Amino acid sequence: MRHVITDIQEGSVAQLNGLLVQDVLLKIDGEDVLDTIDYQSLTAKARLELTIERDGTVKTIGIRKEDWQPLGLRFGESMALRPKTCRNNCVFCFIDQMPPNMRPSLYLKDDDWRFSLMMGNYITLTNIDETEFERIVKRQASPLYISVHTTDPALRRRMMNNKNAGELLPRLRRLKDAGIRFHCQIVCCPGVNDGDALMRTLEDLLSLTPAALSVAVVPVGLTKFRQGLPKLMPYDARTAQSLLRQIEPFQMHCLDTIGTSFAFASDELYCLTGEELPPAAWYEGYPQIENGVGLLRQFEEQMRQASEDDTEISHTEARTYVVVSGVLAAPYMRQYCDACAPDNAAVRVETIVNRFFGETVTVTGLLTGGDVLAQLSPALLNGADALLISRNMLNHDRELFLDDMTLQEFESRLPLPVRVVDDGFDFYNALRNR
Repeated sequence: MRHVITDIQEGSVAQLNGLLVQDVLLKIDGEDVLDTIDYQSLTAKARLELTIERDGTVKTIGIRKEDWQPLGLRFGESMALRPKTCRNNCVFCFIDQMPPNMRPSLYLKDDDWRFSLMMGNYITLTNIDETEFERIVKRQASPLYISVHTTDPALRRRMMNNKNAGELLPRLRRLKDAGIRFHCQIVCCPGVNDGDALMRTLEDLLSLTPAALSVAVVPVGLTKFRQGLPKLMPYDARTAQSLLRQIEPFQMHCLDTIGTSFAFASDELYCLTGEELPPAAWYEGYPQIENGVGLLRQFEEQMRQASEDDTEISHTEARTYVVVSGVLAAPYMRQYCDACAPDNAAVRVETIVNRFFGETVTVTGLLTGGDVLAQLSPALLNGADALLISRNMLNHDRELFLDDMTLQEFESRLPLPVRVVDDGFDFYNALRNR
């Protein structure tokens, strides 16, 4: 691969060693550089040798620097990562359950180990050939985030509709032998990969510790757009409670033997049962927070910490806030508001039913702007000073809801200011008009 240098940071190692804009990077220490993963790995050392082309002449430049000190080079599109797409057709795939005519990015099925390494995206390892797998090992790509679902080869092939999906365990063992660590995810479908199949999967993953760092147990998410897809049932209070009780002995065994509960159930399962969430310490630093494991407890802990650290005496006038919540989180949000809202603030937590995706979708992060507007009647907003919504309802740029409604349009259609709340700290301050 040829990578044209487009910019060099002033005073950087690269500039001090005579590299120039428009030089073409050919190799590092004699190795080809496929993308930024190779580049970052190969330039992490204190001594390296760059093979470049300048004005048609190939030359070698030796460099000495500190370990992990960046060279200060920037490149064009040749170094960029273009997501590799998923080759599975999973029975539970959420993207297959999306309504038509949404923005193209919402239909992207990425399954790329490079984004797993850099951003924590979950991958299945089914679209990686032997050459690419060896690159994972060679580059010591760790930690990775792996969608397991089941370790039963035949069941995994059926669930993912991919003949290569059954080769997971041998590959996980190879990652362990290579010193690569990974977090795991199990999307549980009632009557499919829970019950005995789930316990077998957890035991198999336990055998891979300490390479296997944690496992998230997440209930399948089902929308109303499942025409032509396999029939699946959602979890309810009874089946969620059964799952929680089933994995408890395994969690206790893991705590006793390896010092971690290892398998973590998502907040959804606790919310479905109405049970008290585990304490903050149970989540061991929240390694599975992106899977909704401990999200509510972390939010509450942030509010509590903000309260303990708060030395500001508030003299603001009495205010009324409306807080938007999905069905599952609403009871917990009411508890948190009762505990942390100031005396001069009235807080109304309004439960929004998901009409866009269907009522089986109950998490706050999947609410749309249209559903919120349709269900916030003038009577509900009467006398309120501000509406608080979760950051998770918007895209990365904080501009769009899932139904493509812009935040600007959303705000324009409401008779009161809107505040987007990032986390528990921000929520605590929002209730104090800070």
